[in-house]
Amino acid sequence: MLRPKVPTMPQPTGRVAPPAVVEPTTVIQAIPASTPAPTSARPTIQLTPGTVIALVGGGTTVVLVVGAVLVSMLLAVAITGASVAICALVIRSLITSENKRR
Repeated sequence: MLRPKVPTMPQPTGRVAPPAVVEPTTVIQAIPASTPAPTSARPTIQLTPGTVIALVGGGTTVVLVVGAVLVSMLLAVAITGASVAICALVIRSLITSENKRR
Protein backbone atom coordinates (compact mmCIF):
# COMPACT_ATOMS: atom_id res chain seq x y z
CA MET A 1 0.00 0.00 0.00
CA LEU A 2 2.59 2.56 1.08
CA ARG A 3 5.99 2.02 -0.41
CA PRO A 4 8.86 4.39 0.31
CA LYS A 5 10.59 5.98 -2.62
CA VAL A 6 14.35 5.79 -2.58
CA PRO A 7 15.75 9.18 -3.57
CA THR A 8 18.03 9.16 -6.56
CA MET A 9 21.19 11.18 -6.72
CA PRO A 10 20.69 14.16 -9.06
CA GLN A 11 23.21 14.60 -11.85
CA PRO A 12 25.31 17.78 -11.83
CA THR A 13 23.95 20.38 -14.21
CA GLY A 14 26.85 22.84 -14.55
CA ARG A 15 30.48 22.51 -15.48
CA VAL A 16 32.31 19.94 -13.47
CA ALA A 17 35.94 20.73 -12.63
CA PRO A 18 38.40 17.88 -12.41
CA PRO A 19 39.64 17.09 -8.89
CA ALA A 20 42.61 19.13 -7.74
CA VAL A 21 45.94 17.36 -7.49
CA VAL A 22 47.54 17.62 -4.07
CA GLU A 23 51.28 17.27 -4.01
CA PRO A 24 52.98 16.19 -0.80
CA THR A 25 55.36 18.63 0.82
CA THR A 26 58.37 17.90 2.94
CA VAL A 27 58.39 18.87 6.60
CA ILE A 28 61.58 20.44 7.91
CA GLN A 29 61.94 20.45 11.67
CA ALA A 30 63.62 23.54 13.00
CA ILE A 31 65.37 23.70 16.34
CA PRO A 32 63.38 26.11 18.50
CA ALA A 33 65.35 28.99 19.91
CA SER A 34 65.13 29.44 23.66
CA THR A 35 62.84 32.36 24.36
CA PRO A 36 62.38 34.00 27.74
CA ALA A 37 59.16 33.29 29.59
CA PRO A 38 56.47 35.89 28.89
CA THR A 39 55.83 38.30 31.73
CA SER A 40 52.28 39.04 32.78
CA ALA A 41 50.99 42.60 32.74
CA ARG A 42 48.59 41.82 35.61
CA PRO A 43 49.65 42.59 39.14
CA THR A 44 50.13 39.60 41.38
CA ILE A 45 47.84 39.13 44.36
CA GLN A 46 49.63 38.88 47.67
CA LEU A 47 47.72 37.29 50.51
CA THR A 48 48.61 38.64 53.91
CA PRO A 49 47.45 36.97 57.12
CA GLY A 50 44.84 39.70 57.56
CA THR A 51 43.28 39.11 54.14
CA VAL A 52 43.27 35.34 54.68
CA ILE A 53 41.39 35.79 57.98
CA ALA A 54 38.96 38.19 56.29
CA LEU A 55 38.31 35.72 53.44
CA VAL A 56 37.75 32.81 55.82
CA GLY A 57 35.46 34.92 58.00
CA GLY A 58 33.46 36.13 55.00
CA GLY A 59 33.10 32.60 53.63
CA THR A 60 31.98 31.29 57.01
CA THR A 61 29.41 34.07 57.29
CA VAL A 62 28.01 33.31 53.84
CA VAL A 63 27.74 29.58 54.61
CA LEU A 64 25.99 30.24 57.93
CA VAL A 65 23.50 32.70 56.43
CA VAL A 66 22.64 30.43 53.50
CA GLY A 67 22.30 27.46 55.85
CA ALA A 68 19.98 29.39 58.17
CA VAL A 69 17.78 30.44 55.25
CA LEU A 70 17.56 26.89 53.90
CA VAL A 71 16.75 25.42 57.32
CA SER A 72 14.05 28.02 57.92
CA MET A 73 12.48 27.26 54.54
CA LEU A 74 12.52 23.54 55.31
CA LEU A 75 10.93 24.21 58.70
CA ALA A 76 8.23 26.34 57.09
CA VAL A 77 7.37 23.55 54.65
CA ALA A 78 7.27 20.97 57.45
CA ILE A 79 5.01 23.11 59.65
CA THR A 80 2.67 23.83 56.73
CA GLY A 81 2.45 20.13 55.87
CA ALA A 82 1.68 19.19 59.48
CA SER A 83 -1.03 21.84 59.78
CA VAL A 84 -2.64 20.73 56.51
CA ALA A 85 -2.64 17.13 57.75
CA ILE A 86 -4.28 18.13 61.04
CA CYS A 87 -6.92 20.16 59.20
CA ALA A 88 -7.67 17.17 56.97
CA LEU A 89 -8.11 14.91 60.01
CA VAL A 90 -10.45 17.40 61.71
CA ILE A 91 -12.57 17.83 58.58
CA ARG A 92 -12.75 14.05 58.09
CA SER A 93 -13.78 13.61 61.70
CA LEU A 94 -16.50 16.23 61.37
CA ILE A 95 -17.87 14.65 58.20
CA THR A 96 -17.97 11.14 59.68
CA SER A 97 -19.60 12.28 62.92
CA GLU A 98 -22.24 14.19 60.95
CA ASN A 99 -23.02 11.08 58.88
CA LYS A 100 -23.45 8.96 62.06
CA ARG A 101 -26.07 11.34 63.53
CA ARG A 102 -28.41 11.00 60.57
